[in-house]
Amino acid sequence: MRVSAKSDYALRALIELAVRPEGDPVSAEELGRLQDIPHGFLQAILADLRRAGIVSSQRGQSGGWRMAKSAGDVTVADVIRAIDGPLVSVHGTRPESVNYNDSAGALQLVWIAARSSLRDVCEQVSILDLAEQKLPRTVAARTRDQDAWQPH
Repeated sequence: MRVSAKSDYALRALIELAVRPEGDPVSAEELGRLQDIPHGFLQAILADLRRAGIVSSQRGQSGGWRMAKSAGDVTVADVIRAIDGPLVSVHGTRPESVNYNDSAGALQLVWIAARSSLRDVCEQVSILDLAEQKLPRTVAARTRDQDAWQPH
């Protein structure tokens, strides 16, 4: 899996929104400054998140961006899908729709299994988990495997 800069920035911006007391709105400028996200890039990301119903904006002097849903109800998978589309695609096609000839047929099963594995992690971790720095036990356990930290 390759995590795009857009998805990484989106998750970081949402963590900033989630840690705000009382859901106080935050300007895009402040979000960008706090997380070192280029302003123009952040505006496009926030627009994608608004279209997905994850954030909302408020105009005016005390305006800014805030979570439109509870941070506990928004998963990492939700954010990646809102920003980049499906968790796994093969040449822009969902794995279940890929057609291979008989000799490469097992490759489709690899893509299906990879998507399932990503779901096991990304659908369990919420923005609230990230904001509180408390991962679900099964996800945290994966990080204790020394092999997980090794580049291959």
